[in-house]
Amino acid sequence: MKILSVATAHPPHYHDQETLLEAFQEVWGKEHHNTERVARLHRAVMVGGRHLALPIEEYSQLNGFGDANDAFIRVGTDVAEAAIQSALDSAGLQPTDIDAIFFASVTGISAPSIDARLVNRMGLRPDVKRTPIFGLGCVAGVAGTARLYDYLRAWPDHVAVLVCVELCSLTLQRQDLSIPNLIASGLFGDGAAAVLATGNNRKEPQAGPTVRATRSRFYPGTEGVMGWSIQDSGFRIVLQATVPQMVDDHIREDVDRFLADHDLTRADIKSWVCHTGGPKVLHAFKSALELDEDALALTWKSLEDVGNLSSASVLYVLRDTIAQRRPPAGTLGLMLAMGPGFCSEMVLLEW
Repeated sequence: MKILSVATAHPPHYHDQETLLEAFQEVWGKEHHNTERVARLHRAVMVGGRHLALPIEEYSQLNGFGDANDAFIRVGTDVAEAAIQSALDSAGLQPTDIDAIFFASVTGISAPSIDARLVNRMGLRPDVKRTPIFGLGCVAGVAGTARLYDYLRAWPDHVAVLVCVELCSLTLQRQDLSIPNLIASGLFGDGAAAVLATGNNRKEPQAGPTVRATRSRFYPGTEGVMGWSIQDSGFRIVLQATVPQMVDDHIREDVDRFLADHDLTRADIKSWVCHTGGPKVLHAFKSALELDEDALALTWKSLEDVGNLSSASVLYVLRDTIAQRRPPAGTLGLMLAMGPGFCSEMVLLEW
């Protein structure tokens, strides 16, 4: 599979972390006995600012899950369209060139799904194949890329696109003063990313790498580590403190086995495209995989610039790798993420 382009899009409402912290302290100041703890948790995630789906003053006007989900559908369709159109423009293609569309999100629901709404809005062909994906969360950017690979191996003459949309701010539980919710309110941002790819029979010039192989890994008995508890008020975050430990326990062995199956070792990997899981997760990746200080520089920068965008995050890092620090031709890279399941996904790249 050849990646032609990677593009991103986000709502226009951007605020630095201190401005957002002030808003949270105002909301929780009357209910939380220690607002300084909220400040410490927000600053600890090392996010400098984030995009929001709505103007900041409109969040107080959302009346329950229905209102928030309506906003998800409206804004999510907008940013999904923008990301896909940007990817098409970069590759010199039209919406009618797309044979298959994969849509991933974990921050809102819609039936018909967002990809169906894009068929109508963008003028995709009536015979376009659609695959909406829900529930993979942070790992979906890599898993979705792997599903593109599966599809394009079967249809090497086709063009396919993956679009990930996450509007995390719309899931905020205002009455939840738990530590996971306080951390999530400081870590997660809003945005979308699209990967446009073709099978090997197509001849379009590619800005991105070729995908050589993929690997999925599920860890039995870990469903409670990360995800959502779906309640009347919407999506309530499930986020155990053991997530960095899951990285420590599994990722080195998983990566080494995957690479060994292709007669490779970590020494053969010259670039790392990792999900922006948060400081503790990134430190765990660095330690477990024995990476040097510079290996995750773009991931750290993305975390600072826009926060954790769940499924879209790793695609932001892939975009920046292509645009800012493109590895030398012929070298290998590894794209990886972990998420609800609990699970990991890996994609072997050749630049």
